[in-house]
Amino acid sequence: MRRLMATLALLCIVLLNVGCDQATKRIARERLEGRGTVHVVDQVVILRYVENTGGFLGLGAGLPRPLRVTLFVAFPVAVLAAMLLYVIRSPRIAAATLTGFAFLLGGGIGNLIDRLMFDGRVSDFINVGVGRLRTGIFNMADLSVMIGCLLLLLGSLRAPRPGSFTP
Repeated sequence: MRRLMATLALLCIVLLNVGCDQATKRIARERLEGRGTVHVVDQVVILRYVENTGGFLGLGAGLPRPLRVTLFVAFPVAVLAAMLLYVIRSPRIAAATLTGFAFLLGGGIGNLIDRLMFDGRVSDFINVGVGRLRTGIFNMADLSVMIGCLLLLLGSLRAPRPGSFTP
């Protein structure tokens, strides 16, 4: 029963992440494309639609198409499949770890959908910061991946280490 509940929780979190990502990207394409910069929450949150053919911060955008397809489609499919198998096959998995993997899977699938549906391009539209200290332009899938990484990091810090003393 515990495994079933964990699997359902994983599925729900993944689907919510993918749904939120795809819905916000669709809205961004419809309302922001060609509109320039839209300031939200003063200068802290800025919306500007861009299409990214590269990875993080556009890295790899200038690579030849076959290499980009390998790096940004084939490799992520393999990593996402491996993560999913790991989570499904793990006999016991902490809630933070399960949630972290679910966010990673949801974000990865969200960006993968874009790459497959829009000729290798991912829709980005959010920029956050104060003054000159700003993020790159990202989307909800990227945010999901970051949250997933943080949850996995926090989960690993809380997990007892083999041979460690726990009072």
